[in-house]
Amino acid sequence: MIEIEFLALTRLCLDQQIPNRRGLNEKSFRNSRIFSFLSIDIIVFFCNNYHITLPVMLPGTLSPKKNMKHTRKPITIQDVARTAGVSVSTVSRVLNGKVDVAEETTQKVKAVIKQLGYTSSLAARGMRSHRTNVIGMIIPDVASPYCHEIMRGVNQAIAQLDQDLLIYTSGSWDAKLDKELRGKIGGGADIENVAHYERSHVTLLNGGITDGVIVVTPTSTYFSTPAPLVIIDPNNETPDFPAVISTNHKGAISAMSYLTGLGHRRIGCITGRLTLASAKQRFQGYKDGLAAAGIPEDEELVAIGDYTIEVALTCARKLLSLADRPTAIFAANDMSATGVYQVAREFGLEIPGDLSVIGFDNLPEATYLNPPLTTIDQFIEKMGTVATEMLMQLVKGESFPTKSAEGDNLCVIPTELVIRNSCSPIS
Repeated sequence: MIEIEFLALTRLCLDQQIPNRRGLNEKSFRNSRIFSFLSIDIIVFFCNNYHITLPVMLPGTLSPKKNMKHTRKPITIQDVARTAGVSVSTVSRVLNGKVDVAEETTQKVKAVIKQLGYTSSLAARGMRSHRTNVIGMIIPDVASPYCHEIMRGVNQAIAQLDQDLLIYTSGSWDAKLDKELRGKIGGGADIENVAHYERSHVTLLNGGITDGVIVVTPTSTYFSTPAPLVIIDPNNETPDFPAVISTNHKGAISAMSYLTGLGHRRIGCITGRLTLASAKQRFQGYKDGLAAAGIPEDEELVAIGDYTIEVALTCARKLLSLADRPTAIFAANDMSATGVYQVAREFGLEIPGDLSVIGFDNLPEATYLNPPLTTIDQFIEKMGTVATEMLMQLVKGESFPTKSAEGDNLCVIPTELVIRNSCSPIS
């Protein structure tokens, strides 16, 4: 198998790409990702309800793998013109929707295009109209439930906007991020290599392949591109580009107010990736929530996480191994809360009888944990939809109102406490 960077062009319903969630517990939740790793030897492009499967070619090779069937020669615009009995320029004018072509000729050319299965390349489309009708999205992990919810929101928007979506992610990128950040966040970890990947991918996609790019949870603090760009969950509280973020600080305070209202005073915290504005704001909300209840901060009750289950397991074991363990844990996201569930079971603790747990995200899977997880809803799917709409306004040269208390360049999505069954009053 060949380990390659994943590239997908999709307008299909993303709900069809994940397993049935019925009966999902925290173990199956961890295994319900779209892909566990990206070692593949096929690239499949999805677009407008048809797909094209291509063999992977390594640099320097002359042909696909021997056990792969050879694909036929690609259909060109010259083939369409020859079959339709018209000039190449006429076909081009039909493709571009020009009205100076006779209706009979237009229908004939369209019939031939459908018959031959011709599609123009993104590069050719962009050269003709200066627009590709494709938006790009760079995400750290295509398997992440958080990223999946973002993709669902983007997918809903492009379905209404007659756009296609090009998703770019990399297994090696994620591995570098894990290696450099895990256990080192806040300690001066050098993550410039990861930031370089992001900047180079933005340059690649905005170099004529797409009309604009959405970047999700970037590591880079800046991007050098004149093309439209929108960031979801920036790592800078005053980003240079338009961005979408939730009211993380207010959401965290709501979570803490709920826990302190139940009588909890020893409340542990598993933070997110502290290079992100969202993680910093949630951590500050945790501390401000303690202060509002007159509870002094205790460093031993804080474990530095990175929004992943794997690191959350280590964090939860640290917190639950304390001689005076916490009676409640505020996890900076639902994935981290899922890790707490698993460790609580390892320690023989019942949720919520022995330990109350509250998360942040409101992923669909949170309702299938046992017991269902109380969490803060940040409307992730909506963030994807709003980011796409913002990007298209930029592409069209339109302005949009992004002024907020957090900054002129931010579109802020309000959060909301969702009470389920993972928290109970202190006994």
